[in-house]
Amino acid sequence: MNSSPANITAVIQYRDSFTKAVVKNMIVVVLSISINYINVGLIHTFCKHQIFYMNPRYILFIHLVVNDMLQMIVTITLILIIYIFYRINVSICCVLILLAIFTSENTPLNLACMAVECYIAICMPLRHTQICTVKRAVLLIGLIWMTSVISGLPDLFITMATQPLSFFQSRVFCMRETAFPNPQITKKRDITYMVYLIIVWLAIFYTYLLILLTAKTANKDAKKAQKTILLHGFQLLLCMTTYVEPLVKSALKKWLPEYYADSLFACYIVIQVLPRSISPIIYGVRDNTFRRYLKRHMLCQFRKQKPGHQWIHAEHT
Repeated sequence: MNSSPANITAVIQYRDSFTKAVVKNMIVVVLSISINYINVGLIHTFCKHQIFYMNPRYILFIHLVVNDMLQMIVTITLILIIYIFYRINVSICCVLILLAIFTSENTPLNLACMAVECYIAICMPLRHTQICTVKRAVLLIGLIWMTSVISGLPDLFITMATQPLSFFQSRVFCMRETAFPNPQITKKRDITYMVYLIIVWLAIFYTYLLILLTAKTANKDAKKAQKTILLHGFQLLLCMTTYVEPLVKSALKKWLPEYYADSLFACYIVIQVLPRSISPIIYGVRDNTFRRYLKRHMLCQFRKQKPGHQWIHAEHT
């Protein structure tokens, strides 16, 4: 509980002006609406065609899209609440922070699973249909969520055990450090993130190296998979910055205290928003099958908006 007042004092000291706050909120809202609009198109395309929801690769992809949409909605909600109400009830803050934690930790785990599936498809093509099934993909998604929940939920239990009941009835500036102020939680988080970092990067490097060796045989699919894994690695690198975000913020606060509020905003854009804008590119644009059906969906939407098309359709009916 001792760290909470200190954090709030720091935020008050570096609080944005009204004009700057409006500009920042407009930026994040426009970015989130743009990205989620594309993601909604991807989800609609996925649901409309059986070829996608019978394929474990696309099931993992659409889970990543839905997870990232939820993550952006939660974090944008947090930002708007912070700027509008400044302080909110601790209980509400805990729920929003936990959702943000779960969805943020899901992303690198999901990317690692997609990289392994890509490796199996290229390096073990004869066994791919046996190993990668729809049922196993669904179970894998459940395991991803279970891992994130097991990682994040103890923060709430520790806080409930160490803080008085009045703490959950108070109002705070909603951040992870203020919602879960016990210093042991920070140590647990650092250890957990280190384990995640090692496991996920080992999976990425291992699959990339094996696909790289396969690509030398001039296999066109293997070469494309190699580029896909590289994009996964870049996206994963951005997502992994979540694990060093506390250190980065601490360093920026120490070195650039007068720009601390701007540093927090920049960290959010780079760490939370930018990685979520890459997923539609990897599968929505680069994947031939998904791109073909997505074009059909967008073309149909465009035709429905044209008055002439509606008139022609009415005449034929």
